[in-house]
Amino acid sequence: MFERLKKVFAGSETPLPQAVPPDAVSEWAGTQGFSYASQGKGAGFVLTGKVRGKPWKLESGAATRDYIVGEELRARAALGINEDAAVLIMNRPLKESLEKRAYGMYTDTLQTTAAPGLPEEMRWLAMYEEFGWSSVVPEFWERYAVLADRRDNALAWVDNNLAEMLLHWPEPGPDPQTPFILMLLRGKAYLRMQHSPPTIATLQHAAIVYTSACEAALAGLSTDIPL
Repeated sequence: MFERLKKVFAGSETPLPQAVPPDAVSEWAGTQGFSYASQGKGAGFVLTGKVRGKPWKLESGAATRDYIVGEELRARAALGINEDAAVLIMNRPLKESLEKRAYGMYTDTLQTTAAPGLPEEMRWLAMYEEFGWSSVVPEFWERYAVLADRRDNALAWVDNNLAEMLLHWPEPGPDPQTPFILMLLRGKAYLRMQHSPPTIATLQHAAIVYTSACEAALAGLSTDIPL
């Protein structure tokens, strides 16, 4: 495991798979009622849609975090939910690796000073407590960690349906080692994951996971007052 994680942080010389064909993405997006836009040859694409009237955006492109290799999927939606709620779902190997990296840098003053651009995920690990509960299947806790400002907020968002979707990716989909983050912060929902191997099935499932997570957040953490 650690050899693989080392490659994730340091980069790999292994040729990366080709991106998903744009025509396939565009055609599928149209069947789902999503808007599709290309960002140029080899530069990825953007999908947009709405969940309960709230606009969301999912894009594919070059990685913006050093722990992701190759293509990255990232999504964002301003849901207008409780802005005080902060909940983070992270695959456990990434959490452990970031913790080890943070510990090494915090104990090395010179290295910490020389690396101001650390990923903010390392700060979240220090800020939020990890929670777990028995109503979600044990396999989920083996693969993922859930951190939050409050246990109640985590319980309000992470239900069995979301947990099951995060466990059952289509083959060949991301394995437990693949960097993955799903988060609620300041009233917004975020997704960040390594899209490796980049397949249309993984993209489709990631979109379902993300929009379902938005639905769950709106259901459990909305600040709207019922009429």
